[in-house]
Amino acid sequence: MIRLSIIVPVYNMAGEGKLAYCLDSLVNQKLDRGEYEIIAVDDCSTDNSLEILKEYEKKYPDRFIALHCEVNHHQGGAKNIGLAIAKGEWLGFIDSDDWIVPDYYNRLLTRAEETGADMVGCDYCFTDEHSFKVGQIVHNNNFEQTGVMDKERYQKLLLETGSLVVKVYKRELILGDYQPAAKDKLDIFPEDIFYEDNAVSNTWMLRSKHFEYIQEPLYFYYQHNTSTVHSISRKNMEDRMTAGRLIVKEAKDNNYYDEYKPEIEYQFTVLFYINTLFSVMPRSSNFKGSYSFAKALAREMKETFPDFQNNSYYQEKVHPEEKKLIGYQMKSHLFFYLYYRLLWFYRGIVS
Repeated sequence: MIRLSIIVPVYNMAGEGKLAYCLDSLVNQKLDRGEYEIIAVDDCSTDNSLEILKEYEKKYPDRFIALHCEVNHHQGGAKNIGLAIAKGEWLGFIDSDDWIVPDYYNRLLTRAEETGADMVGCDYCFTDEHSFKVGQIVHNNNFEQTGVMDKERYQKLLLETGSLVVKVYKRELILGDYQPAAKDKLDIFPEDIFYEDNAVSNTWMLRSKHFEYIQEPLYFYYQHNTSTVHSISRKNMEDRMTAGRLIVKEAKDNNYYDEYKPEIEYQFTVLFYINTLFSVMPRSSNFKGSYSFAKALAREMKETFPDFQNNSYYQEKVHPEEKKLIGYQMKSHLFFYLYYRLLWFYRGIVS
């Protein structure tokens, strides 16, 4: 069996050398030929991303597979296509505008072999230039989460799962005993939405028996205007909400909702509600229909978790100013909305 399969969803990343820089970092990994495969899936790009993938497949036939999706289903759909043919004992993912150091996968897999871990992660850094110059470092996990898993470690992982792409996973954590067959269509990831990782990663965390972490920024997260995190569109916000709902559904379907309800409630509160609310409300966001959108958001939050404001993680981790504003909205959306607008108006004057 191939040691590692790397899944790369690709959509319109040809410009400015973004895709090539990512792929170069993959084909030049310090792993033996035949030891790993790169499965790059073009998600119905409208630029020449597919042509670039075919060029890499022709140049590196021993480790590069180019696939094409006829219909755009976002990253979740592309990942499902790649996973359906993945043969690796280990699985990794990378966004097609990011890149990794030459020994990235070797470092992660070696740590797994040394410790017996079935999931290994590391740190990443933000950067706005194509180089290996380390930018702002983000600690993707922490050492309190590592070791042979128990309930306390699972709780800590659920609270701070870290980015999906900055880890490798033993195959069974994601695919169970599934064996690749090109005709199959997997539904591991939800399709047609952003934030697909958030929806399913909890289940993988709770399947892990041993997690390890390397406290070094080995992954480079490229910052540019087309990144999902920079978008405040209605589609983006609605997808975030959908991912929040799927977190709850995934927990119930896989029978860990009751045991980890406080953690699931806090995750939902942050992703579905807080992050969305404070994305659509700022005056600078130009989000049309923010009043009715935020009102419906608050209503569903109260219906899903009526006592979320009493959650111990919420009390500990949410900023006091945000808690105050949320308290206002839970009592009166009209008062909250007017207060928030006046607050932004005042801040605009004094600044």
